[in-house]
Amino acid sequence: MTSPLTDTITSLLAASSPRLTPQQRLDSTLTELSIADNTSAQTAGHKEPIHKGELVEPLQRINTAMRPLGLEFEMSEQSSRIITRVIDRESGDIIRQIPAEEVILIAERLEEVQGRLISLEV
Repeated sequence: MTSPLTDTITSLLAASSPRLTPQQRLDSTLTELSIADNTSAQTAGHKEPIHKGELVEPLQRINTAMRPLGLEFEMSEQSSRIITRVIDRESGDIIRQIPAEEVILIAERLEEVQGRLISLEV
């Protein structure tokens, strides 16, 4: 089963024209993604929560398509957040990670103390 997002990304990567400027390619990609998102929202009807296991296979397909461009996506084990990395294609070094490792650690600590920071008792 493929998702409209991964199908759109794959088709755009395969059909990207070298005559388009980077801005034109970005605009075209965003337009295609918004169309695919609207289509999937209309056909989905009743939305059920997405489980972490359901995202593993789509993330692998996205990584396969985006790795040659120096992008990598991963799901955080503890928080189920998507981590995006920009990788140097020659050396394999991480250029940038979003969210940063420090932010992920802060978010995890905040989840641990959630409910202890604010007391609703008067």
